[in-house]
Amino acid sequence: MTYFRKILRFARPYRAYAVLNIIANIFYALFATLAMVSLFPMLAVLFKQTESVETEPVWTGLGDAKEYLYEYLNFFVTQKAGDDSSDALVFMVLLVIIMFFLKNVFGYLAMYFITFLRNGVLKDLRNELYDKTIALPVSYYSEKRKGDTIARLTSDVLEIQHSFLSILELIVREPLTLLFAIVAMVSISPKLTLFVFIFLPLSGFLISLIGKSLKRKSDRVQREQGIFLSILEETLGGLKIIKGFTAENRFSGKFRESTQRFFRYSNTLLNRQNLAAPASEFLGIAVIGVLLWYGGQMVLVEKSLEPELFITYMGLAYQILTPAKAISKASYGVKKGNAAAERVLEILETENPITDRPDAVEKKDFETAITLENISFKYEDDYVLKNFDLKVPKGQTVALVGQSGSGKSTVANLVTRFYDVNEGEIKIDGSDIRHITKKSLRQLMGLVTQDSILFNDTVAKNISLGNEKASREEIVEAAKIANAHEFISGLPRGYDTNIGDSGNKLSGGQKQRLSIARAVLKNPPIMILDEATSALDTESERLVQDALEKMMRNRTSIVIAHRLSTIQNANKIVVLQRGEIVEQGSHNELLGRKGVYKKLVDMQSLG
Repeated sequence: MTYFRKILRFARPYRAYAVLNIIANIFYALFATLAMVSLFPMLAVLFKQTESVETEPVWTGLGDAKEYLYEYLNFFVTQKAGDDSSDALVFMVLLVIIMFFLKNVFGYLAMYFITFLRNGVLKDLRNELYDKTIALPVSYYSEKRKGDTIARLTSDVLEIQHSFLSILELIVREPLTLLFAIVAMVSISPKLTLFVFIFLPLSGFLISLIGKSLKRKSDRVQREQGIFLSILEETLGGLKIIKGFTAENRFSGKFRESTQRFFRYSNTLLNRQNLAAPASEFLGIAVIGVLLWYGGQMVLVEKSLEPELFITYMGLAYQILTPAKAISKASYGVKKGNAAAERVLEILETENPITDRPDAVEKKDFETAITLENISFKYEDDYVLKNFDLKVPKGQTVALVGQSGSGKSTVANLVTRFYDVNEGEIKIDGSDIRHITKKSLRQLMGLVTQDSILFNDTVAKNISLGNEKASREEIVEAAKIANAHEFISGLPRGYDTNIGDSGNKLSGGQKQRLSIARAVLKNPPIMILDEATSALDTESERLVQDALEKMMRNRTSIVIAHRLSTIQNANKIVVLQRGEIVEQGSHNELLGRKGVYKKLVDMQSLG
């Protein structure tokens, strides 16, 4: 129940609905029992067992409760019947109908109120999961399948609603229905009720044996669902490559293998779960059978129980089967819900290693320099950067060059604090960036990456991502600086054109220029350009490079360059090799040294 308690904290804002549900369930349980008890006077009239009682009986205490109830019912029927038993029968039928009507009214009200609580918990749980998904560092998702995260946010949360939160409906209603029914049964015949106490727990124990492995089986089903959702997410993201390399059969095979496992696991889980209802019903009917035999002896042989009381008793006994069956089914729900809740809470309770310190300050301005002091960093086992030192003075452009895997992009990831350094310090104006709030740190920076990450929205919404209050004039001005205004104006609805999923309606150069326009509109003092032109054709590169040069004027820039022709005007070029600086200087200085940089330039010239 640990997971259940943790999930229940989301129900606190909806306490009022929980209270109303409890009240409605109390009345439901009461009228459910009274509905069955109200059959007794009607049956008494039918069997002509009603003794005329003209004087209202007097309550003498709990010890004589059964006799008092029996006599009062006879008195009540006598008053209503007069000389005509058909009138009494009509009245009793109406009484039964009213009792069942009230039972169902309160049953509906209980479901009505719990709906707001269940859906409210579902909404808040999803919102908190999404917020946590955004808050967790980039490193978390380099180790996890995206599809698994999606599965937890969708199907696992739904499983919690269907299995865990459905228990909220049963917590009050079913136990109270059982309690009221058993009280009525004891008042009718303690001996018969003893049989119920002997056989129902036994049948409950047998049912619980069926559900022991449900949590493990359910967890396996949900994990497999995460796998095939991951395959689907990868397929949609790489559809062009799959089609281009005619790899449809390979991916279809992977997907079918996963869905086959899901099919197998689901069958095992559902067959075990489906065994609950028939098993509980059979065992319940077995109890009813024993009661029929023993109660029949009491009615026919011992003459110690009235026939109408026995029929009413059997109605009450059958009525307790429904809540007993619901409670046993709920135990399966807890086991399935446990597996789903464990997966959801795994995300919610994941410690975020990159958090603001309690004494972190907001930094509004950038004044002097970015300094990387003797930093070392590793993603897993091997260091990507070792004893790395770099200073980027305000207003200057520093370019990082080197072969793939030399640690260039890692520098960008560390400066933006997507990762924290293992050793050393990164400072802005002399303050360690770990002592600055993440939000204010990143507000000082604009980021343009090699992969133009755009969203399924309009051109204007994509450009204004970092400045939602920007006017249309400011958006247009940013687009002009990024050499994007001309092609945007040619789109069907201009700045209000939807660019599709990941901007797939645009070319690579157009997407990159929108990314630059987005960074320009944010207007940060520091720009980080991570191989912003490496994936472009010559014409697009010229337009993007021109846009970048306009954007970098009067700004501090860290440029990670693949094409060396784009960084010749940088104030300083830093050459990296296996995480260490091997050369640094201006373009002309480095060419004059005829070292690593010269070799890189020559290789690109030959290419």
